[in-house]
Formats: sequence, structure tokens, C-alpha cells
Amino acid sequence: MAYRKILHLDLDAFFCAVEELHDPSLRGTAFAVGGKPDQRGVVSSCSYAARQFGVRSALPMSQAVRMCANLVIRPPNFKAYRAASEQVMTRLNNLTPFVEQISIDEAFMDVTMLPDNAETIARRLQAQINAELGLPCSLGVAANKLVAKIANNIGKERAGKDKPPNAILVIPPGQEAAFLAPLGTRELWGVGPKTAEQLAKFGIKTIGDIARYPENKLIRQFGKHGEELAQRSKGIDNRPVETEGEAKSVSKETTFSQDVRDAETLKRTLRGLADGVGRQLRKNELSGTTIKIKLRWSDFTTLTRQVTLNQPTQHDNEIYEAALDLFTKAWPKGRAVRLIGVGVSSFEGGAFQPTLWDAPRPPQDNRLESVLDALRDRFGEGVVKRGSDLLADENGD
Repeated sequence: MAYRKILHLDLDAFFCAVEELHDPSLRGTAFAVGGKPDQRGVVSSCSYAARQFGVRSALPMSQAVRMCANLVIRPPNFKAYRAASEQVMTRLNNLTPFVEQISIDEAFMDVTMLPDNAETIARRLQAQINAELGLPCSLGVAANKLVAKIANNIGKERAGKDKPPNAILVIPPGQEAAFLAPLGTRELWGVGPKTAEQLAKFGIKTIGDIARYPENKLIRQFGKHGEELAQRSKGIDNRPVETEGEAKSVSKETTFSQDVRDAETLKRTLRGLADGVGRQLRKNELSGTTIKIKLRWSDFTTLTRQVTLNQPTQHDNEIYEAALDLFTKAWPKGRAVRLIGVGVSSFEGGAFQPTLWDAPRPPQDNRLESVLDALRDRFGEGVVKRGSDLLADENGD
């Protein structure tokens, strides 16, 4: 049987690694990349020295400073991070045409067509990125994406947390189920806190427990998700490495400097985010049917809500109306909101073309959006404001 050779690459503490390249004095020190603690900043990335104090990504920076009094804080330099990421991805694409970039610092590669064994390829690639770019990176190696990703996670854990792991963990073909069996259920894709809690009620605490549990009972309890859990728990994953690199969603969000409880302010913000998403969709010649909102309360609890439209859209008003309806149903009046976001997914290429049975969009709406897009492209986002925004400015909001 012919097995695939799949690599999962993750750049270790990527933002911090890039910062150290620009300022070598940071090496070995406790520092974090993110916003200022007095402006409700959040840790985007932190050095391994900082992690010894319990600092971690997504932690409020004010809390990180309390945990590590000497913590050095650096503002994000996304231009530098993007440049470094592009250099890494160029090397991956030089190795194989089958590269699926997951994020700025993470990618899958299918190297099945290369003559060397997968471990040799992984070690050579790691050494190249270390030497040429000065960036530490870890790799998981397996016969499919699921196991390669989990192997990378486990490899980094086993390497310790006092320095960049720069780890490589190889799972030989045929050993997938044995590798996964002792791991906790949360290591498996598709098992979040709620699913893990439900599984625990049945005495299921490890991935091996899932694999041994009758599949028909999993399906009865979890539906189609139960069937997927049964397959994944045995290390079965036939998904290809996706190479087209198309966007899965377009979204925009904003974090308030102070929690917001005012309904009109939240609706205005939602309106602006919907406009921004619509503009990006039109620029990318995309339209989508799934509208999603994201809300984060002052205690950092985050919820998402989404709705599927009957037809795809890329228009500001349609996105806003769907988002507003979701927001109205999800937001308890007066509750403090820290972050709000809007997104569109489930794409179809190009603008929606109505059929005979669909209500046509007023042509003036399309013309107005085109004019506004052109003005903003030429003069910047602030060149056009809605009347509600101007009124809020006058009232001192």
C-alpha cells in the first residue's frame, strides 16, 4: 500500500522569533508582543522565558505584567512578520507545489512525490529555515494531515517549554491509532470543552477510548460528528493538502478601549464592520451565504452566531441587516461588550446574479457602493461617513 508523506510545519513563537532577529538583546529575556496593559492590550505572542512565569497568548497584558513584573512589551510589527512568513513559504513552495498555508506561521505540505523519506525531508527543511532565516520551527510527520498536526503539537510538548522546541516527531504509517490512543480527547480535532465533557460522561477520556467505543452509539449521541470522531480516533484522514489558497472567510472585528454598553454605539460599529466586509468581498469578487457575528464580553467569554442566507451576497446593507438581527438576538441589553466582529463565508465567486424568481436589487444600490468603493480606494477609509456617524460625532460619542 502506498502511503502519503505529509508534513505540518509550525514556526515556534513566531512573532517573538522575528523580534529577536531585529533586536538580539531580547534573546533569553521575558518579553511579549502585544498591546499596552493600560490600553486593554492582549498578549499576541510571548517568549519562552516569559512562559516560565505563566504568561501565554491571548492573556490580558495587564495580567501578564502582574505575573511577570519585568516583562518587556513590544508592539506588533506585522510588516516584519509578513515578510518573514513569505520567506518561509517561498522555501516550502520551492520544495513542493502542494503547500496549504493555514496561517502566517503554519502550513501543511504533501511531499509524497519526493524520493527521500519524510523524516529526512523534514530535517533538511528545518535545518534550512534555521540556518537561512534564523527562525526555529517544529514539524509533525505522518501519512495524513490530522496525525501530522497532532504529532507536531505533541513533539513540541515533549521538547519542554524553556526554549523554542525546534522539534520533529515522526509517526510511521500504520502507527497512527497507537500514537493517538493514550492522548486526551481534547487533542483530537473536533473535540472542544463541551464535547470532551459529554464524552467524559460515557467514561471516554482518551482518544483510544473513542476508538474502542461502538461507532453506532457515537453516531446516536453526536450525529454526523460522532461518525467523524470514530474515524479520526483511529487516525483516519483522507483530506488532501489544499493548494488553491482561497480565502475561507472575510471578517473584520474591533476591540474597544473601554467596554461598551450603549446599543447605538454597538450598532454603529456593527454597521462600519459590515461595510468593510462588503467592500473586501467586492474587491475579491466574492459573495457568501453565511453571515457571522462575534461578541466578547468583559470577562473574555466569547460567543459566535451565524445565519445562512437564501442567496449569496457581497452588499453592505444585506450583511448588516443579517448581522444586526443576530446581534439583537444574542446581546442582553446593557451587557458590556469588549469586542465585536462581523464575517461572511460559504463563498461563491463573483457578485450574485439574480434569477427570474429572485427579487432584484435596486440598481442604485450597486452604483452607490461602486462610487463609495472608488472614493475610499483613492482617498482613504475616512473620506465618506454615514449620517449616523456624523450625528454621533456632534453629540460627542
